Amino acid sequence: MSDTTYSPAPRGRWSAPVSAGPLRAELRVPGSKSLTNRELVLAAIADGPGLVTAPLHSDDSARMVDALRALGIGVEEQPGSGDFGPDLRITPGRLRGDATVDCGQAGTVMRFIAPLAGLADGEVLITAHETALHRPMGTMIHALRDLGVDIEDGGSWSLPFTIRGRGHIRGGRIEIDASASSQFVSGLLLAAPRFDVGLHLVHTGERLPSMPHIDMTVEALTHRGIKVERPAPGEWLVQGGHPRAITAAIEPDLSNAAPFLAAALVAGGEVSIGGWPTRSTQPGALLPRLLAPLGADARLAGGVLTVRGTGRVRGADLDLSAAGELAPTFVGLAALAEGPTTITGIGHIRLHETDRIAALAGNLRALGGEVEELEDGIRISPAPLHGGSWAAHHDHRMATTGALIGLRVPGIEIDDIGTTAKTLPEFTQLWERMLAAAPSTGVSPTAGSALA
Repeated sequence: MSDTTYSPAPRGRWSAPVSAGPLRAELRVPGSKSLTNRELVLAAIADGPGLVTAPLHSDDSARMVDALRALGIGVEEQPGSGDFGPDLRITPGRLRGDATVDCGQAGTVMRFIAPLAGLADGEVLITAHETALHRPMGTMIHALRDLGVDIEDGGSWSLPFTIRGRGHIRGGRIEIDASASSQFVSGLLLAAPRFDVGLHLVHTGERLPSMPHIDMTVEALTHRGIKVERPAPGEWLVQGGHPRAITAAIEPDLSNAAPFLAAALVAGGEVSIGGWPTRSTQPGALLPRLLAPLGADARLAGGVLTVRGTGRVRGADLDLSAAGELAPTFVGLAALAEGPTTITGIGHIRLHETDRIAALAGNLRALGGEVEELEDGIRISPAPLHGGSWAAHHDHRMATTGALIGLRVPGIEIDDIGTTAKTLPEFTQLWERMLAAAPSTGVSPTAGSALA
């Protein structure tokens, strides 16, 4: 364990620093939000107390912890072995109602907790921050009603709504259209072991975004002894039973590493991320392959992924249907590329924290960029950019994209860098440590201390 300490970025405006020259930095990023919140849910319904090590500590994970505690689950902190906070000991208990769950802006909380609330005894009100009330929940409400769960939503098919839990859900076969978010599938699969007869889930939509996140859910269930069958594409059979209590180690958040690795293409030099897994179901695991067409040289050795760049970004055609959460970073790269870039397979990101396609297009146009919104993506053509305000839109990935563009374009002012606290509270400190590698002196002591 190193002596490095981090604290959340303050709310408010932040001037994105310009790179002084080629980078040479090695960093670690905190744990995966997606894995942390999945393992917390499974630990809460396991057959005994368990431990989640190296979890993410952020707004989203804090919302999940608060939600589980509200439902009667014990969550205790204990000393961790890394730089980013304590481990978490989870003690399962009978799920109780008479509770309110505030999901904040966390899509995983609203989609993962709703099925658990159906297993509770009593009423559970599920709500969210006003900026997240627009996020799709109709598919989950429809699915739970098909499973016999009593839900009062006032006819809105959206948050807030009240679930009147009866202590159990029968389960069985249901059909859903999860085209808007793979989290609907994951939320139902995670709770399915505790259904009386398990779950036979069939996706009926034409597309299913972010399949790696569903693979992540299935793998997490399998590691805890729950049998999951896939009789056909878009179809899952989950057996009933209690997930096994285990010690679950959380991988670094590979998607949160994206802007740091992309920085090597923008500024030149190299950026390395330690603790990179050899194999992962995270969408961020696709980064080495996806960055290559834009000019990156990526190498994985000894658990460290290193991306090298020349400072020149090539245009490319990219399909990000399996990794839509990476789209903002790639739009930032495309805005600085020497040729046009078309990114497709990301229509569903219009329904994230904000309409990400519209928000990215608006921000780039305000800086002089040439952008075309597509039905399922975005096209960016080369254009000289100038400084100006970059709106975060309460969206962590919008904020980090502004920082990436600011490496080359002076005068980028992000209106609220504190939005990065959603999944990466330490973003500004890690970003500044990365930039502390001066081209004339190599890696400075400050930058070197970023190694955990």
